[in-house]
Amino acid sequence: MIPYLTQQHMERLLELLHEGIQMVDTTGTIVFCNEAAALLDSLKKEEVIGRHILEIYPSLTEKSSTLLQVLKTGEAITDYQQTFLNYKGSKITTVNTTIPILEKGEVVGAMEISRDITHVRELSEQLVDLQKKIYGSPRKPSNHSKGTAKYNFDDMVGTSPALAKLKQKAVKAAATDSSVIVYGSTGTGKELIVQAIHNASRRREKPFVAQNCAAIPTTLLESILFGTVKGSFTGADHRPGLFELAHQGTLFLDEINSMPMVLQAKLLRVLEEKSIRRVGDIRTREIDVRIIAAMNVDPFQAVQDKMLREDLFYRLNVVSLRLPDLSERMEDFPLLLSHFINKFNHRLHKQVKGVSQKASKVLLNHGWPGNIRELENIIEGTMNVMDGTFIDVDDLPHYLGKNGTFSTSMESGMNIAPGENLKKVMNRLEKQLVLGVYRQTGENTTQTARILGVPRQTLQYRLEKLGIKA
Repeated sequence: MIPYLTQQHMERLLELLHEGIQMVDTTGTIVFCNEAAALLDSLKKEEVIGRHILEIYPSLTEKSSTLLQVLKTGEAITDYQQTFLNYKGSKITTVNTTIPILEKGEVVGAMEISRDITHVRELSEQLVDLQKKIYGSPRKPSNHSKGTAKYNFDDMVGTSPALAKLKQKAVKAAATDSSVIVYGSTGTGKELIVQAIHNASRRREKPFVAQNCAAIPTTLLESILFGTVKGSFTGADHRPGLFELAHQGTLFLDEINSMPMVLQAKLLRVLEEKSIRRVGDIRTREIDVRIIAAMNVDPFQAVQDKMLREDLFYRLNVVSLRLPDLSERMEDFPLLLSHFINKFNHRLHKQVKGVSQKASKVLLNHGWPGNIRELENIIEGTMNVMDGTFIDVDDLPHYLGKNGTFSTSMESGMNIAPGENLKKVMNRLEKQLVLGVYRQTGENTTQTARILGVPRQTLQYRLEKLGIKA
């Protein structure tokens, strides 16, 4: 039986939340504010409770205050971005969800849940402003418009048939302006080949602008991509987006499957109409941008899993480039090993000549779930702490084990139980594999995702579907 919760109990529970919670009565007077909300607004609880919302936030009005709007309309407002000044003059940006408090069908107050994104927004705007300085104003590129694309096809180390085929296809794609989807496991070098395509294209002297779609909160991503006009939301200024900054160049959208579906629909419209509209603007602006998208899951699987719109997939997937896992091109391993040893000899002022026979056996037996990035990190970490001129087995990270592999005890699960079909067996084996690695990493989601070669969001989704809990 659930015990009766008093007002005091509820207030204690709300104090435990990391999100800011504020409640107002029908007059707009603040009747509750938890510690997180007070800290978020750079205020003290005793300075807030009992005062009108517009007195605490003088930059807001009856129209721009989400709490006052909900009191007036009785309708909830969700995921609303707001920038305002508190009465001490501090500028704050939050994402708010505001709901009415009802009693017998009547609105008796409103509650707002706020998440602070002030720092994230500042960094995002600084990034856009910095890129604007690099590339110049839209339509008026600077002398440094080439930007940050530094890799070429010569930087792709290896001679394996898989790599040669990929490079041949990418070189042909570079000669066109068609959209490209690059996909492959984490650490296979997706950004390297994207930059190489840009630098081999006719757009090589124009901007190369990259944005990881998973690195920016949903509420900010739209304004970062498309720009804003003054007044489009509280605190917004005139600011070009990445599409405008990439005009006549290449826009690289990494982890595009992390982009919310609503924003994917707007991206599709941009690709079809070749024009953008800043957030809050009525004016459209023509753009000439080549889109290269990347993801670390198969695009077809992303469409099936409802992570990527099917119509956007067909619009982007004009050219499709799959980067092979390191385990599929092990004939390139000696060249990659030598390349990274030479790289870190120069960077760390070392004189490492190679790898011992035992260490080489451990490295070759490893499955390389983190692919080339994992190899590079292992060589860098090893050379930081090792002595001597040859990497020995004792210098390698402990997680490689005696034979360079993770033990997941899969063999015991290979039998088929009565009444099981292929799907049930595959689910059971997947759960056994994921659970084995998850437990060996101490239930570290980030490390498990890296080892399994899947995005962290995908792993979290699979953990939930497979019923694996911490």
